[in-house]
Amino acid sequence: MIENNDTSAQDSCDENPAFNNRHNHQDCISSALDKAQALCRTRNSRLTPVRKRVLELIWQSHKPLGAYQILSQLAADGFNSAPPTVYRALDFLLEHGLLHRIASLNAFIGCNNPNHNHHGYFLICRSCGSAQEIEAGNLSTYLRKNASAAGFVIESETVELSGLCPLCLEQQGHSQSDK
Repeated sequence: MIENNDTSAQDSCDENPAFNNRHNHQDCISSALDKAQALCRTRNSRLTPVRKRVLELIWQSHKPLGAYQILSQLAADGFNSAPPTVYRALDFLLEHGLLHRIASLNAFIGCNNPNHNHHGYFLICRSCGSAQEIEAGNLSTYLRKNASAAGFVIESETVELSGLCPLCLEQQGHSQSDK
């Protein structure tokens, strides 16, 4: 597993966009599509119109989307509305590291850094539903080291932290220092 802790490689849409009310989602959509097209070119894969639209839908907000939410939007956009269409697109995007599955929500969110193989760690706001991917290479190393010491082989790794984002804390009259 390649870990990337260098945040300088990330663009401006990667700096806590989920928890920023002045954030322009179109920048994230454009960046995600550019990264996806470049990645597909290097891997000789095709970013079909359905795959592209699914990726756009995932990045239109920073709230994880379930397959059936995506399916209904695809149908409204005139695409084939059969569940296998969505699941094939999601499988492709997951396989290419362009998005992550948030297990606790059975939903999907865009990957900030698809060019580097890494584990997704997520901050999930229990109030507004926004989610933010964070890099945590040290945590992954710590978990793997301790699992190995116990003779345990990790087959999958999911870390999802639930709480309140800065915007929801502010709306509720709390600050981060109150917690």
